[in-house]
Amino acid sequence: MIATKRAEFEVVRGLTVPPRNPQGTREGYTTGACAAAAAQAACRLLERDERVEIVAVRSPLGFDLMIPINRLLYRDGVAAAGVIKDGGDDPDVTHGAEVIASVRRVDEPGIHLLGGEGVGTVTQPGLELPPGSPAINPVPRQMIVAGVGIALGTEQPHPGIEVTLSIPGGDALARKTLNARIGIIGGLSILGTTGIVRPMSTASWRASVLQAIDVAAANHLRHIVLTTGGRSDRFAGAVFPRLPELALVQMGIFTGDALRRALDRGVTRVTVCGMIGKLAKLATGQMQTHVAGGGVDVAFLADLARDAGAPGALVEAIARANTARHVEELIEAGSFTAFYDHVAAHAAAACRAHVAGGVAVDVILFDFNGRVLAHSTRPDYDTGEN
Repeated sequence: MIATKRAEFEVVRGLTVPPRNPQGTREGYTTGACAAAAAQAACRLLERDERVEIVAVRSPLGFDLMIPINRLLYRDGVAAAGVIKDGGDDPDVTHGAEVIASVRRVDEPGIHLLGGEGVGTVTQPGLELPPGSPAINPVPRQMIVAGVGIALGTEQPHPGIEVTLSIPGGDALARKTLNARIGIIGGLSILGTTGIVRPMSTASWRASVLQAIDVAAANHLRHIVLTTGGRSDRFAGAVFPRLPELALVQMGIFTGDALRRALDRGVTRVTVCGMIGKLAKLATGQMQTHVAGGGVDVAFLADLARDAGAPGALVEAIARANTARHVEELIEAGSFTAFYDHVAAHAAAACRAHVAGGVAVDVILFDFNGRVLAHSTRPDYDTGEN
């Protein structure tokens, strides 16, 4: 039998997303979830000429996200699929952009991720990826690899598969973000830890935080734990296993509002849990910690290190650091962990000052894997008292 060349194929379905409602609550998908859906759809087209319309992407939270496919293409041994990023009602510059995954077979076994047009490159230390890497964060990488594995029926294909992610126009969109400031050059980041985008800077999200505190107080909880996001919430749950679930509140960026509501509702103790980026901002007195408010004040962190007795060379390195994560890497390399106690203590003091001492506030600083780096008071982590 003489093999026939596979016919070229392209379809663009013209999918669109609704405009953002600044006061709305509609959720969307992260760029990571979009990339995972596109990669899975592209592999299914490459391997089986399967022209899917919707792809199920497994969220790290344990359920499937059903993501529509806008574009399918096959040409010269390369298959591609595109997803229109729907950011819901979140003020996200990627809302309406197309995330495209192009896949092809390569000799080297395994799954290889590359960054194409509009996807940034990491150029500085202090991020979750080494310099020179495409800006595809770890959880999205895992989701993409899982999607490819589903499509191919194996997590270690041989021959391998190369996945190139691109976002047409991503370079221009990235200029509206802080990417360049933190050393991500040439495009956007593929982000997300849950696959879901919640409207982060809307009045409705703030209201949901305050409502969660109201519910905890109404159930006579006098100790609540405020966390900065999903990851710190999971870490806090492990630290306080005896606290009821109602006591854990994902406050996000609304630290000041959450603390004042806790005071108003008669909560007597608040534990604030987070990682160094958000807690460093709290330590300077910033009670709303959205990334749009600017980067971490590394000069302030250098002063804290100096006050803690850090060597001069370490202090100078911190003053030149790229991000708060970079500061943590420098501290770990220098084995000067007393610095973490100063960050936690200053963050706790700023929080207490915000409520004029009306609530007992302590702070727990986690690393990015959930290890407790510092606790501003005593380590009574297993308490169930309220």
